[in-house]
Amino acid sequence: MEGMLNDLIVRGVYSEFYEYAESILNNMVPSPLEQFSIVPLIPMNLGDLYFSFTNSSLFMLLTLSLVLLLVHFVTRGGNLVPNAWQSLVELLYDFVLNLVNEQIGGLSGNVKQKFFPCIFVTFTFLLFCNLQGMIPYSFTVTSHFLITLGLSFSIFIGITIVGFQRNGLHFLSFLLPAGVPLPLAPFLVLLELISYCFRALSLGIRLFANMMAGHSLVKILSGFAWTMLCMNNLFYFIGDLGPLFIVLALTGLELGVAILQAYVFTILICIYLNDAINLH
Repeated sequence: MEGMLNDLIVRGVYSEFYEYAESILNNMVPSPLEQFSIVPLIPMNLGDLYFSFTNSSLFMLLTLSLVLLLVHFVTRGGNLVPNAWQSLVELLYDFVLNLVNEQIGGLSGNVKQKFFPCIFVTFTFLLFCNLQGMIPYSFTVTSHFLITLGLSFSIFIGITIVGFQRNGLHFLSFLLPAGVPLPLAPFLVLLELISYCFRALSLGIRLFANMMAGHSLVKILSGFAWTMLCMNNLFYFIGDLGPLFIVLALTGLELGVAILQAYVFTILICIYLNDAINLH
């Protein structure tokens, strides 16, 4: 009886110690996913509906304000010899314009220009959102699936509307490739329809997954390097140089990914728009 009592006491002590250690670790070791948490800043209620101005809304507003201010101050001056900021805006403008002219065919230059503002705003907004997410203690807007999915679906719905406007009901011919045997037609129509709808889904997932995975990896390795640096031991300090260099290299790689993902998102929009207009 006494042995069972001692065993229960020992188990209780170990259980309390485990819970205490777990609580300490949870408080001391932050999760790498905490940087993606959406925090309500100004809560608002409208009946049973709950609205709030969150940190995601704040950084989207800051990014949009930064883009508008940059374009406004650059275009207001009209200097014959452009400064660095004016050269940056002109470079972005020429880059997107060449992208539209190269990827969208079958239209005259004036008709193509109707799509240019939407594509230019999308590219600039995504580029600045990705780049401001590289600033420490900021918030990466494009690391949330709902935001990227909402953007991709809204643009894809617009592309579908343009396809119907340009081709009428003949736009549905893309669901059935030429020369398909009649018994396979229903299966291929369903398959092509699913493939067409998944374009919008993959467009949002690609941007979200790349931004979230890269930021999480940088956060994990940065925390590991900082922990080794705080060990107050020469051996750990020397060993910290390896993870520190890896973090610097990954930061540079993540910066390139931020620019590349904005480009990939934009060029896919141009390709899908070209397919909707020319029914490739």
